[in-house]
Amino acid sequence: MITNLNRRTRIKAHIRHKVTGTAQKPRMTVFRSNTQIYAQLIDDVNGVTLASASSLGLKEKVTKIEQAAKVGALVAKVAQEAGITEVVFDRNGYLYHGRVKQLADAAREAGLKF
Repeated sequence: MITNLNRRTRIKAHIRHKVTGTAQKPRMTVFRSNTQIYAQLIDDVNGVTLASASSLGLKEKVTKIEQAAKVGALVAKVAQEAGITEVVFDRNGYLYHGRVKQLADAAREAGLKF
């Protein structure tokens, strides 16, 4: 039986086969839980996380979509401080819809190039 987790794992493996990040153009990966959303910029060649942002530090009560937009803008700001302007987007097996799309759009508006 194919569950949602099995389906996402297959999609994730397919994406990771094609998408890799370098120090100049890291992979921006997204993880979303039921309540929070996280984004990381990863250099796959050296196996290090260059920058990250999450909704854990947000104090105000907002919707999950607004939360994702704030995290997208925050990860773009942190990336620019680290000297990163261009990334490869890894949706981590999630559909490019809702919170994942909002995070990506906010990161683009804040200056990251995909």
